[in-house]
Amino acid sequence: MMRSVQNYHHSYIFIILILFLAFSVSANTFSATESLTISSNKTIISPNQIFELGFFNPASSSRWFLGIWFKIIPKRTYVWVANRDNPLSSSNGTLKISGNNLVIFDQSDRPVWSTNITGGDVRSPVAAELLDNGNFVLRDSKNKDPRGFLWQSFDFPTDTLLSEMKLGWDNKTGYSKLLRSWKTTDDPSTGDFSIKLRTSGFPEFYVCNRESITYRSGPWIGNRFSSVPGTKALDYIVNNFTMSNQEVAYTYRVNKTNIYSILSLSSTGLLQRLTWMEAAQSWKQIWYSPKDLCDNYKECGNYGYCDANSSPICNCIKGFEPMNEQAALRDDSVGCVRKTNLTCDGRDGFVRLKKMRLPDTTTTIVDKGIGLKECEERCLKDCNCTAFANTDIRNGGSGCVIWTGELLDIRNYAQGGQDLYVRIAAADLEDKRIRNEKIVGSSIGVSILLLLSFIIFHFWKRKQKPSIAIQTPIVDQVRSQDSLMNEVVISSRIYKSKENKTEYLELPMMELKALAMATNNFSNDNKLGQGGFGIVYKGRLLDGKDIAVKRLSKMSSQGTDEFMNEVRLIAKLQHINLVRLLGCCVDKGEKMLIYEYLENLSLDSHLFDKTRRSNLNWQKRFDIINGIARGLLYLHQDSRCRIIHRDLKASNVLLDKNMTPKISDFGMARIFGREETEANTRRVVGTYGYMSPEYAMDGIFSMKSDVFSFGVLLLEIISGKRNKGFYNSNHDLNLLSFVS
Repeated sequence: MMRSVQNYHHSYIFIILILFLAFSVSANTFSATESLTISSNKTIISPNQIFELGFFNPASSSRWFLGIWFKIIPKRTYVWVANRDNPLSSSNGTLKISGNNLVIFDQSDRPVWSTNITGGDVRSPVAAELLDNGNFVLRDSKNKDPRGFLWQSFDFPTDTLLSEMKLGWDNKTGYSKLLRSWKTTDDPSTGDFSIKLRTSGFPEFYVCNRESITYRSGPWIGNRFSSVPGTKALDYIVNNFTMSNQEVAYTYRVNKTNIYSILSLSSTGLLQRLTWMEAAQSWKQIWYSPKDLCDNYKECGNYGYCDANSSPICNCIKGFEPMNEQAALRDDSVGCVRKTNLTCDGRDGFVRLKKMRLPDTTTTIVDKGIGLKECEERCLKDCNCTAFANTDIRNGGSGCVIWTGELLDIRNYAQGGQDLYVRIAAADLEDKRIRNEKIVGSSIGVSILLLLSFIIFHFWKRKQKPSIAIQTPIVDQVRSQDSLMNEVVISSRIYKSKENKTEYLELPMMELKALAMATNNFSNDNKLGQGGFGIVYKGRLLDGKDIAVKRLSKMSSQGTDEFMNEVRLIAKLQHINLVRLLGCCVDKGEKMLIYEYLENLSLDSHLFDKTRRSNLNWQKRFDIINGIARGLLYLHQDSRCRIIHRDLKASNVLLDKNMTPKISDFGMARIFGREETEANTRRVVGTYGYMSPEYAMDGIFSMKSDVFSFGVLLLEIISGKRNKGFYNSNHDLNLLSFVS
């Protein structure tokens, strides 16, 4: 009896084991006899438990989609969606193999999505399989070729490029394998942003907002795209670009195990490389673009190049000048024109630009079989040639690309980039020796003229009523944590400080009378707002350009130190989420800053206004939060020096006509060295309610201080309530206390 029980027990275990093994083998496959339903909660899992396929519905939605996500990563990350534009309206949906196709049926048994395979032997059974690289494939069960797919999801990407997936054009299948963003972070349907490929000439990818180009990858230059400077952080990624009669495609491969990295296009048009960090249990943004204004397509117009580390960021190539006065006044997109026309008689030459992103390659001729010298000779023989460069930067450079039209969308990098040779007229290539002789010969006369001018100015100045001088002390050679960086040069006009030292402003200076005329003599009708440091007026220049003029009150607590600090900082900063400084004015005791005019004023004027707040739907609020975070990240991490704002609040976030947020008011900001993490001050400034406790009580500030202020601002944006003005029946003193 006992033996019988044992045999029964062993048989039972054996049956369970067989069923388990059978289930394990079929876990990543899907046959014609099976179906996948929403109600069963069944999924298909890749062999090594890396990816999972099943039905899902986004947050706050009753719509259902078939998608693929990472199984091995705890944070749900979708990488592919089948029926993104044809969702199921209820939880009664089914995935089946019908004929030779995968088909999704709705509750009425109507097909809403299909693989649409035509032809093939319907008598031969097919099976679907989810592979460990995230590719969902349909194959003939009799075909033993591991790559013999009837259909694969890799041919139809959504917003994410996985390792081994191809991005580009397949001439054999006719498939355009390009990314298209989600509509919002919670809506997988096709959004406004897409990646497009131009295959002719020197191919490159474009990120487009509908039909408008927002960003350009630049052409492939041997080991990367021209717009993506090399970085050691991507050593585990092996990139490859193929250009042949069969295909034009980019792909990458992760060469280290247990590392997961994706390239995605966000709903806001951000192209980003994300890598999963196991220790932090989150995705780390390794690279993204557009990162700053210089990443914006055609930011500086024809024959202009963008440099994020200069002010202004747009400059004309040597041999070119601003197209008109409007361009000279920093309407940069107008571009530049030649100072001297090309003669095309063999006397033209080239100016070498280093560390550049190559121009838009729409009008290019490519010959990968010749070197740089022969490339130059060909360019000189072609009257339409405007520039040339190597097609491959590896091993000293090889190949030739020639531009035959206007040069667009050029950028200078601090690191990376490549040499670009731009054709200019012989008159603009004057021999340096002759030019230097002219300079030396004329310098004596200029010096005498300057000396006489200084003497005349000195006697004239003594007769005038003394005006307030800029009294910013020059910082010591040994910089304390409270000091500003002494290497910042900021003026083209000279003033005397208390120590009888000079102070410079490298920024357009505007006269008081011009600003008075622009603001209707600082009329109350032009008043935009008022803060602790003065009043902001709307103005209009003679060319019709609208500006915002920040006029510091003479009774303001923002003295010369804060004013000079704000000029220093904003003149150096260039980011889409930071306000843009156009100029300044120091005249007759007045100190003024001239900014770009932002049509929608400050965030608080919308957030806390009963009428305007209705314009801030959840998507706009999310975009505003995202923009502020990107601007703050730039200040803390991506700018040339680390900057702590110290007064981040709703009234210091301005909104342009597209409701893009821009951080403003840098009067209280401080510059940190890259190795500094915190500082201490005896003068606590800012706005109570937004200050971190350690700053308000002990004067200690750091990046965490700004993050605390951002957290308060985040709560205000979500709740629509002011932190300090919040009232609750439980007697919470403010919004923070209520939330905690």
